[in-house]
Amino acid sequence: MYRILFFLLFISFSFAQQTDKVDFISCEALLFPDFKTKSISGTVHYLFEIKNDIDSVKIDAKNMEFSAIYLNDNNKKELKYKYTNDHLILYDGLKKGLNGITIKYKAIPKQTLYFTGESENSQIWTQGQGKYTSHWLPSFDDVNEKVIFKIGIYFDEKHQVLSNGKLINKINPKFSNEKKIFWEYEMQKPMSSYLVMLAIGNFEKQTAKTKSRTPLEFYVDKNDVSKFEPTYRYSKEMFNYLEKEIGVKYPWGIYRQVPVRDFLYAGMENTTSTIFSQDFVVDSIGFNDRNYINVNAHELAHQWFGDLITAQSGKHHWLQEGFATYYALLAERHLFGDDYFYEALNDYAQQLKRASKTDSIPVMNEKASSLSFYKKGAWALHVLREDIGTKNFQKAVKKYLKKYKYKNVNTDDFLKIVKEVSGYDVENFKKVWLETAGFEMEIAQKYLFKNKFLQEYYALRKSKKSLAELTEILKSDAYYPIKQYIVYQTIHFPFDERKVILESALATNDVLVRRAVAESTAVIPEAFKLQYESLLNDNSYVTKEIALVNLCTNFPEEREKYLFQMRRLIGNNDKSLRITWLKLAYETPKFENQRLDFYLELLHYASAQYESSIRQNALETLLSIDFMNKKVITQLFLASKHHKWQFTLFARTKIRELLKNPEYRKTVETLAETSDKTMKELYLKFLNEKL
Repeated sequence: MYRILFFLLFISFSFAQQTDKVDFISCEALLFPDFKTKSISGTVHYLFEIKNDIDSVKIDAKNMEFSAIYLNDNNKKELKYKYTNDHLILYDGLKKGLNGITIKYKAIPKQTLYFTGESENSQIWTQGQGKYTSHWLPSFDDVNEKVIFKIGIYFDEKHQVLSNGKLINKINPKFSNEKKIFWEYEMQKPMSSYLVMLAIGNFEKQTAKTKSRTPLEFYVDKNDVSKFEPTYRYSKEMFNYLEKEIGVKYPWGIYRQVPVRDFLYAGMENTTSTIFSQDFVVDSIGFNDRNYINVNAHELAHQWFGDLITAQSGKHHWLQEGFATYYALLAERHLFGDDYFYEALNDYAQQLKRASKTDSIPVMNEKASSLSFYKKGAWALHVLREDIGTKNFQKAVKKYLKKYKYKNVNTDDFLKIVKEVSGYDVENFKKVWLETAGFEMEIAQKYLFKNKFLQEYYALRKSKKSLAELTEILKSDAYYPIKQYIVYQTIHFPFDERKVILESALATNDVLVRRAVAESTAVIPEAFKLQYESLLNDNSYVTKEIALVNLCTNFPEEREKYLFQMRRLIGNNDKSLRITWLKLAYETPKFENQRLDFYLELLHYASAQYESSIRQNALETLLSIDFMNKKVITQLFLASKHHKWQFTLFARTKIRELLKNPEYRKTVETLAETSDKTMKELYLKFLNEKL
């Protein structure tokens, strides 16, 4: 045991030193994803230089099978290796200087490479950051190892296949009788392995070119072609702005974006090829509820901050997320103005202030929260930009990117350049904003109050204005959060007093101010009914849904009229509006003859054919209608196996809560006895947990 422990400690130490002694230069991979078996196989060629004597060379590879590993020489000499189920360790046959090796492998990844959907709607996509590309491609979990990738993928002709870099080949191999296509993508510059991506699906494409002539590629699912414009609205404008603001030309030659179903996060900045969540694919109405603009700008900014230069370790992660968050805000400021920008900064500050009560970890710590990395990091940069001036800030960022391009960086690398450019006290800045936990709200407000809108907003919160004065503000050109605040703050006023506030708010024709009326008026007086009904026509599915529920609740005798008016609407990607409609219709006596149809549609949305956001909405509704239904129970338990942690958390929490009910537990026990082996194991997994 001591010898094994010594060996593991030895190789761990050796791996940590590998990037100093071994430089992996390029990777050429030929990949064969297989949707039926949820597997991937391939051949990978690595070229690398051994610069100093080293006992072994490590490549990260999780749960893989290897059929061959050999030198790329005339004799194709087989290499001796050890495999730890996490690492491929090469011991013999390598020499100082250039080496080339070939690895043939197969993997059935448990994470990082995901297979979703069915038949023509099937998708395959990756998520490398935080999950490790080494689950599907022998590669490097150390972000400091940067490689030039060339990826070839062999897949059926019905699907679009995307990877990093420029598409240099798309052919139907003559030697194959299969209806498959060989796609070949090539990078010109090195990048970290976590940024390697695949996205395969039934996508349609549109293209554009930026001012600098960089090609842009926009993808959506073939069923969403009508949503191209609202989904990608302002994309080219933001690209042009960021390229100019950052002062360094976009470094990768091409930029594409593709939405996938059940993506784990909002988006991921894979080099040249961002993957983002299908939830951001919207029509013109949905655009007002949840759009892609901020995520779009954030992932684009990462192409410089994170991809061109990469933080050496988690301690310096803010150099990626703080920068991307701040530059996304700058892009939105360019589009929507100062008030929008300062409202977002104020929102960040309020979040950070609330979190500071319990969050004791500073930004420069690998265990810092996402809120700290992203939003406190952004605030730190805003303070820096304001303190040293825009021109000095731009000069420092440009110098920083040019000096460290295609390399790894730490916080001091950046701050040293800031000091050189401006003479700024970077040590104090670092201590206050990066090394100290909490949030300096008093300092932040000095920067926030440079904005007139926020001055007025905070003054309003401290004042006691009359109804007449509040009404005049609603009729003014004040920025919408001020008007929202007035609507919410008068929620407990008697209706006779509040009526003028509500009417003035509706008259603004601002979607968000009108939504505040919908949300804050759960009890609708008869005298306000006609005006409230106008909310059903707003360009917001969220507002429509709130208004529909409140109108049906307040005026049950007219439920049929409201439901008929909204019967053809689906809503946003999560189908929340349609699912709410189905619940209301199911509970409406006049639709009793159609109840089974409504229930079956809800069950359909709860099935694995749909995304987790739709399934969760459907399951929540079904549980409120009949949580004992065996089909509902089955779908809830199946949800606990999903790859998206937010959905599985919902399912597991609900299951454990419901199993406390003896009748429910007995029903699940009966299902376990009569189900197939897979479902039985799933039921027993929860039944056997200690209460």
